[in-house]
Amino acid sequence: MERTFVMVKPDGVQRGLVGEIVSRFERRALKVTGMKMMWIPRELAERHYEEHRDKPFFEPLLSYITSGPVVCMVLEGENAVSVIRTMMGKTNPQDAMPGTIRADFAQATGRNLVHGSDSPESARREIKLFFNDYELHEYQKPEEDWLFES
Repeated sequence: MERTFVMVKPDGVQRGLVGEIVSRFERRALKVTGMKMMWIPRELAERHYEEHRDKPFFEPLLSYITSGPVVCMVLEGENAVSVIRTMMGKTNPQDAMPGTIRADFAQATGRNLVHGSDSPESARREIKLFFNDYELHEYQKPEEDWLFES
């Protein structure tokens, strides 16, 4: 099983879409192993988006991600990174496939509701940025035997 980091961004929280987004992941047999709501401090946002530091959208991105509370999650499942990336849809909601979170609920790239790690390496880095070990939980769901082949 693979773990990944997902964040419902301020627009998703403000629009009341947290439950819908989490529900979609859970219905896809992804297990929530950590979740919390927080208001991201600028310093943490800078570390999270470090790879975009020299890009023109860096400052607007920091202003947006620190403008309101977010919901951070660690999700676990088979190929969790790629499954979640597919479920979220393309960064620009106008290019996202119907049925994806961004196609169904977002209108603009700068307000695209969710962030998901783009690789297992990014997932490990982002999970460490946002969660302490004691905030992550191991547990077995009864239906797992019916979802995955051994």
